[in-house]
Parts: sequence; C-alpha cells; structure tokens
Amino acid sequence: MSTPDSSSSLPSVPDLLRMGDRIAVLPVIHGSGQFALTVRRWLLEEEYDCVALPLPPSFRDQVESAVLDLPSPSIVIQPHGIYSDAPGEASSWSESAWEEDDDDEDDFDMVQPVSYVPIDPCQPVIMAIRAAMGEHIARAYVDLETDPFWPYSSVMPDPYAVRHVSPERFAAALLPGITRPPDEQTRNRIVHMAHRLRQLEQRCEKILFVTSVLHWPWVREAYHLMDDDAEADDRSATQMVLPEHDDVQPPVRYAVDPRTLTFLFGELPFITGLYERARSELEDDEDLQIDGVKELLIAARSSYRSELGNRARNVTPLLLSKCLQYIRNLSLIHRRMTPDLVTIVTAAQQILGDQFAVHVAENANDYPYVDPFDGESATSMGLPVATLGIDQARLADGETVSMVNRLPGPPMTWRTLQLQRRPRTNDKQRWAYQWNPYSQCSYPPEDLRIENFRTRVFERAKAIMGNDLARTEKFTTSVKDGIDIRDTLRHWYEKEIYVKVIPPSRGTLDACVMLFDSPADPRDYPWRTTWFAEHETESTLALFATDFRREMVGPGIGLSVYGGALFLYPPIIIPDVWLDPRLDFTETLEERLLAAACLHSNSGQIVLLSALPPGAGFRRLARRFKKHLVHVPLGSFSDEQVKQLRMVHVLNGSEVRSYAEEFIRKI
Repeated sequence: MSTPDSSSSLPSVPDLLRMGDRIAVLPVIHGSGQFALTVRRWLLEEEYDCVALPLPPSFRDQVESAVLDLPSPSIVIQPHGIYSDAPGEASSWSESAWEEDDDDEDDFDMVQPVSYVPIDPCQPVIMAIRAAMGEHIARAYVDLETDPFWPYSSVMPDPYAVRHVSPERFAAALLPGITRPPDEQTRNRIVHMAHRLRQLEQRCEKILFVTSVLHWPWVREAYHLMDDDAEADDRSATQMVLPEHDDVQPPVRYAVDPRTLTFLFGELPFITGLYERARSELEDDEDLQIDGVKELLIAARSSYRSELGNRARNVTPLLLSKCLQYIRNLSLIHRRMTPDLVTIVTAAQQILGDQFAVHVAENANDYPYVDPFDGESATSMGLPVATLGIDQARLADGETVSMVNRLPGPPMTWRTLQLQRRPRTNDKQRWAYQWNPYSQCSYPPEDLRIENFRTRVFERAKAIMGNDLARTEKFTTSVKDGIDIRDTLRHWYEKEIYVKVIPPSRGTLDACVMLFDSPADPRDYPWRTTWFAEHETESTLALFATDFRREMVGPGIGLSVYGGALFLYPPIIIPDVWLDPRLDFTETLEERLLAAACLHSNSGQIVLLSALPPGAGFRRLARRFKKHLVHVPLGSFSDEQVKQLRMVHVLNGSEVRSYAEEFIRKI
C-alpha cells in the first residue's frame, strides 16, 4: 500500500483525506450549501489538475450544459434503459474483499424510478463542476453506469458544523457510524470509482475527489485493495472482479416549474437565492445559512405589509427577535443547528399569526433566478418543463414518473402544517359573482369578541367618569380609596395625611361610538349599514367599513374592515342610521354616527373611543342633544387587539356559519 511521504504533491491535505500521493478526498453531504462553500474554497486554495465526480459519464454533456446556465435551475433526468431483472445482477466482485455476506435484494418493482441530477447551486458536486469549469480544470466522471439506480443515504449530523470544524475532523467524527453499504449496486459503484481513481492518478498529478461522506471510507478501502505494488499471490487473494456498465439511455435536461423548486434544492429556494446574490455581488456568504433566516423574515414582513396595508399587525424588531428565539429553541429540540422550513413557519405562526406564516412559507419558496416560461410546456430557452413533487415529476408530455436522486442528501421527513392558504383570483371572482345581496349575517366568534371589547370600553369610561368626581380629604378613621401621595406631599408642613375619595359613578351607559380611522375618507368606506341584534347579549350596530365584496376569502364569506361603529346596548330597534333624514345635517361619517348615538341614547353620557380627544365640533354636536362625551383613548388598548377587532367577516346567510371557520384566517 502506498503511503504519503515528503514528496507528496498534496502537502496541505490531511493524511486522513488522502488516497495515495495524488488524490485528495473531500467527503461531503449532498444538498448542503455549507459543503458547497467548502468545495469551492478547496478548489480555489489549492491548484488541482483534475476533479473526480461521483456521476457516470453519460451525464457529462447535459450536466455541464446546465451548469453553464446557472443560476437558472434545471434538472437532468435519465430515462429507463435496458436493464436486468434484478438490481446489481450484471456484475459482482469478490466477497472476500468486503468479508460480508450479501443481503437479500428487494423485489424488483414493475415500475422503476428514473434517476436524476439536480442542477442546484448549493449542491457540492454541482459546485465542484461549476468551479472546475470556471478555473479550466479537467473533470472526470468516475461513477458506474447503472439502470435502474438505487440510492444509498443515511441520517447524518447537521452540515452547518463544518462551518466551525475542519472537513477532516467532521469526517473523522462520522467514521465510526458509517456502515458498510448493504446493497450490491452501491458496492459495485464503489469498486468502479476506486478503479477509475487508480486510472486517473496515472496521468494526473493533483486530483480532488468529491464524494459522499457515506462512500468515502469504502472507496478508500477498495482503492488500497487494488494496490498495484502488491505481490502476485497477495493480489490473487484480494482480486476484484470489476463491475460492468449497464446499458443506459442518454439523459434529458428539463427546466423546473418555479413553484416546485423546493423539491429540487437541498436548501430553501430563498436561501439558495441569497447564495447566488452573494456570488454575483462578491458578498460574504459564510454565514448565509443563519443570516438568511433573518432576511427571510424581513422579506416576509415586507410582502405581509404590502398585502394587508393598515390591517397588518405591527411586526416590530422585538417580535422578530422572539420569533428567532422560538426558531432556535425548536431547532435545538429537533437536535439541529439550522432550522428547516416547518420549524421557521411554525415559529412565525405562533408568534405573528397565520397570515404572516403564509408569507414566510411563500417567500421561502421564492427563487429570483428562474427562467421565465409559458407555464405549460417550454421555457423561453426551449427546454421542456418538469413539475416536481415528492420523489416524482410530471414531464412536459404529461407523463408522471417516479424519481431517485443521483446525489441524495439525508432522508427527508415530510410533515403537514395547518395554514389557511390564500384564495386564488379566479375563486375570488366566482365567489363575488355568486353573492346573494339579500342575505347577510355576521360571524358569531367575531360578534363575541367585539361585544366583550365594548364591555371593556364601558368599564373604562365609568372609571374615567369616577375619576372626574374624585376629591381628597384629610385622613381621619379610614384611608377611603387610598392615600393621595401628591396632596400629602403638598401639605407636608401640616403633618397630615390626605386620602382619595372616589364616589360611585351615577347613571348608566348605553351608547358607544368607536372611531378607528378618523378623519375617515368616505371613498375608503363605501359599505354603511345598520345591523340588529340576534339575541339579548348583542348590541344594535351601525357601522361604516370597506367593501367586503372586494375581499372574498371563501364561498359566501367576505372580509371588511371597520372605519367606525356605533354600539347601542341593551339593543333597541332604530331606523337605519344612514337613511334617517333626522341626521342629514351631519357632514362626515363620524359625525353621523355620533349624532345617531346622541339621538337614540337614554343616558346623558356618550362613550367615544378614538385616537384623539373630541374636538370642538364633536362637543357642539353633543351639546345640541344635551349629551356629554366621555373620551376613552384608543391607545390605551393593544394595537394588535384593535387590528383584530377591526376585521369583520360578512357571511352570505346563516348556513355559511357551518363551514366559515375553514376559510377565515387570523392576522
């Protein structure tokens, strides 16, 4: 067996990652952006004259053509060729070299999966090809031609560890847990790759072999068993029968439907796009694996605000930091260093609500460097389009095929997440067309929330009214409603203690006007109506709001946003506020609601909930009806709560209540 010495042509490569004097091995985890950066760094820091790749020669032309078109992604699929009745039957090699019995092969399926190579910028092997072509380094495709192809993968540690640990230490830590390949085809591939490396070192001085971390120790073992320097009788004891290539069909390159890039890329499409942006703009991309999560949340916040406008909750830096902390904790629970998509979306849903989580999921699948296509059969470059799914694809001719990855990463676990998806434009138009204008009702859970809020506003107003009547007096026998520190300090020279006396509020409150947007533009709030209570716990409600028919969220379900509302409790029957001629003297929407409250209230006080105190015009209007306004600041309530309460879903009949929950999303 040859050993590295002082004359080795790879002095900077650790002994663990050498095979002979001319071959450096870089074990990688497929589909990892962090290992892709490691491959690029190795190729740029050391001068190699050949890069050996774990792909068969038949893929060379299509893969390298696709790499030249990066960052536009694509996929190279090898159709079925002529294959034997059982996988790996065409060839074998001496069992004594492995000292392990062959396992029983699985039954041969009637429908065999096709194999493919993902042209993914964050795929280490694709990065090796890309960097080698850029540096004009020769490429050698050393894998065995197989049909069908049977992938071999296993659960592995988070590849982010290689960011802080050298590749040789990472590989050495995994070495005790790497099992010998159980299937014959993988063993044949390993022998063939070792044989091809032996051939390459006869004509190349410095070779970099990029291979899976699961194959690395066994390729190394097979390589040393083929040592040409062994004596003839020793060679006969370990003589291997070299496997033969299967007859295969030429691979075909396809473009990928941008909506299905998640099934192609090893990293999230958004993160992959950040890697490509950093590459094109010469930015630092060492920490994109983690910093990309922050950028994803910020991008989701922008699209979330763009869609919802003033209905969107205030996504503050504090909430984003809480979301990141939640993501970190969930990742640690799952024993990962970097989060997956489900972890990110779950944290966003729990901290910032369903609609923000939907934007996070949509932005995570956003890859900016896609080739535009007509949506059916071909891209602008003439490539047929494949629509990917879980281990399958629908090709341009409509055929659906099962697929296996030639560069498989760790096994994926697909999980479901309950999110209310955004309805399509065609569905919204159809629902609006089918709306019956003579049947409308509210959504009971929202009625309950807004009535509870109205009760809280009444209680807050009563407390304000009591505070207006409060007085202080000297302490005698009781502290009354508490010690008045201000008056006690003011009269400190008297050596007396002053206490508060807050008399109970007199009268009752039965009218509340809530102005969420004041001054309100009538063009923004065209829907104005008066609703009557369905039972005694509800108020009579008059409101102005946005047009619910412009925001259909489900069949028979429209979404509107309050601009202002009048609540009369206990409920009474009144004329429609917006058609009552007695209120025609008012000029604005707010004045009409306030005048209606003064007209129909039996109390001497009207509760006004607004951001600013009532002006002189509002007070003159109240005096006209001999009423007094009790102002409750809108800012004394949570901004998130107010935004939730402003949303009102209008149902096209009481029967819609049976399924409305399936379509109504919370902000």
